[in-house]
Amino acid sequence: MGNKVRKGEGILRLISMVLATMTALVIGLDTQTKTVFFIEKKATAKDLQPLWIATIVASVLAGYQLIQLCRCLASTWLSLSETTCKCTLLLAWLSLLLDQGTTYLMFANTVAATQASMIAVTGVQPFQWTKLCNIYTRFCFEIGGGLFCGLMASLAMAFVASISANRLFKLYPSHYHPCLSSASKPTCNST
Repeated sequence: MGNKVRKGEGILRLISMVLATMTALVIGLDTQTKTVFFIEKKATAKDLQPLWIATIVASVLAGYQLIQLCRCLASTWLSLSETTCKCTLLLAWLSLLLDQGTTYLMFANTVAATQASMIAVTGVQPFQWTKLCNIYTRFCFEIGGGLFCGLMASLAMAFVASISANRLFKLYPSHYHPCLSSASKPTCNST
């Protein structure tokens, strides 16, 4: 059963790595040039700072997922058994915290970039910021695709974090909780 979970974790890590890489590439490399009032203007992700930050964060998190994927593949191929030593417990806690951190970071970063991109779609009249997506249509659609990939990557990372949590809590013996112990009294379920 443990080997199937490791393979599932590896597949989810691969999916989240691919989606985070796609997010970084689609947003980071997206450009469109238009001539406006006889002046050629180019739209890039660097024009809107949250998009550029989304590119950097997605790249770093894809690298993290690659490192964890290699660890996962090594433990699957070597059939490493998990013991309850303090070293394994520490690594399981570290893995859980990093997995949860990457999930939250990817989600928050993608949502912030989406919110900032909405200014390009709707504009802000009190600040006299005009709509840009009616000029740079292809650019906006591609940014939208990149942001969708970012949301899907954060969803895949959430599943990976749940696997890390499950792995961590399996390391704790069941005698710490009276309802999980095999020698517990049957009255435990009634409370």
